[in-house]
Amino acid sequence: MRFDFTDLSLFRNVVEAGSITHGAERSHLALAAASTRIRHMEEALGAALLVRGRQGVTATQAGRTLLQHARTILAQADLLRDEMSSFAGGQAGQIRILSNTNALTEFLPEALSSFLASHPHVSIDLEERLSDEIVGLIAEGAAEIGIVAGTVDPGALETFPFRRDRFVLVVGAGHPLATRPLDAGGQPLAISFAEVLDHDFIGLDRASALQRFLAGKATRIGRPIRLRVQLRSFDGVCRLVECGVGVGIVPETSAERAAKTMAIAIVPLSDPWAERDLTITIRSLGGLLPYARQLVEHLRVHGPGGAAHDGIVQA
Repeated sequence: MRFDFTDLSLFRNVVEAGSITHGAERSHLALAAASTRIRHMEEALGAALLVRGRQGVTATQAGRTLLQHARTILAQADLLRDEMSSFAGGQAGQIRILSNTNALTEFLPEALSSFLASHPHVSIDLEERLSDEIVGLIAEGAAEIGIVAGTVDPGALETFPFRRDRFVLVVGAGHPLATRPLDAGGQPLAISFAEVLDHDFIGLDRASALQRFLAGKATRIGRPIRLRVQLRSFDGVCRLVECGVGVGIVPETSAERAAKTMAIAIVPLSDPWAERDLTITIRSLGGLLPYARQLVEHLRVHGPGGAAHDGIVQA
């Protein structure tokens, strides 16, 4: 039984993605090459590692055992690389970050760009996930840093405040909901997500964490989301909303930016989940490699809306 780091990394990526195709993409391998490697691993072990189905793949008991050891071995390899990099005069390595849609789109790009500019030997593996999935994966050691909604129970994980935002409804300037009565502050009265389900929606790709989150909320209400168009960006959602194709739900920061150049109206959502306190989630600050620990500290302090800008005390 001889597995190399590429085999172990590929298997980890396949299981975490729930798909050989997506696992191959994350590993920068052709699908045929990835399938061959997985097959050779199963042949070498004499046991099936994956259960293959229409919805993707899941690990067998043997696969779950291999995944646990693969994560340990790969983490040790990262530690070795980090310690040896000091002899080369600097720190080098990769940090895996899992983030929900809101943080990934609105806040991480600026924060990560400034960090990477001052850490030229560090690379970032950034993946979008649902907040509750992220908590589980961080606890399992699948990634070093997670950015999740503050409403998710982190269990025994360490957490730090990150940013604050909320989801809002965006509608075209001529849409009936754009003329809702105003509150005492001159803003449109908030509307519930259940009321909005009567309208056609412009949304993100069904695979996006946010779209899966909203679909879950609609399912609990007992009604589907009538998605007319699916796009890959909040800006694209706002542009089609402006054209009157449907309504959309986006972060308030995205809506306010779009409203500067587009004929759209912003309507608050009354649902408690619309308020978004975003949280940095890790297993242990002391257990992180030095450059990953530096990134956590950087995220806590820098970037739009961070402690250095909005006065939030981060303990």
